[in-house]
Amino acid sequence: MPLLNKWSINNHAVAAIWKIEEPEAFFQQATGLNVAIANPNKRIEHLCGRFLLQYLYPNFPIHQIKPDNQDKPRLPNNVLYFSISHSWPFVAVLINENEEAGIDIQTINPRIPAIKHKFLSPTEQLLFGDDLYLLTLAWCAKEAAYKWNGRRGVPFIEELPILFHKSNAHQHQINIHIGNQRHMMLHLNALKNNDFVCAYVSHHEEWINE
Repeated sequence: MPLLNKWSINNHAVAAIWKIEEPEAFFQQATGLNVAIANPNKRIEHLCGRFLLQYLYPNFPIHQIKPDNQDKPRLPNNVLYFSISHSWPFVAVLINENEEAGIDIQTINPRIPAIKHKFLSPTEQLLFGDDLYLLTLAWCAKEAAYKWNGRRGVPFIEELPILFHKSNAHQHQINIHIGNQRHMMLHLNALKNNDFVCAYVSHHEEWINE
């Protein structure tokens, strides 16, 4: 079974990463879903994400998922908060019973140093240099924060600045300030291996100007 990792973030939040090795029929049968997505890989990713939600939370009502007015997938009345990310062949999900969720996974792409200026300010670039894995970590962290925020069109550089980064062989921590309409400090953690980087929001707090 290709469950690569499963972990508790706190007492009310859990996350997991799955590597897709099964045929589409496996996920269709497990979820009872058929989706009208033309690209076969994206279709399987979509099904796998729903499957993984139910794997973590057996009673998760996947048939009730609908996009809100910002296109963020939600359940009615936010009975559970969740976030899904996929980067073939990996799928990551996070479920939080009490508050917003944000997770992102990215396979390692050697082209990312060439586009770092598109999502990192000059100050942020000094934090990560040209290290392929750290730049992927920065991208993942901003994507996870974007999903947590749930508002379309937020610019990564201006409104999702990375203020702190600490990384070693076993732990990766990033703090991101969400500005403009909301003023929050997001605390993110991340894990990585030779194939992918995955970042997720662990908790948040109100932003206090000093």
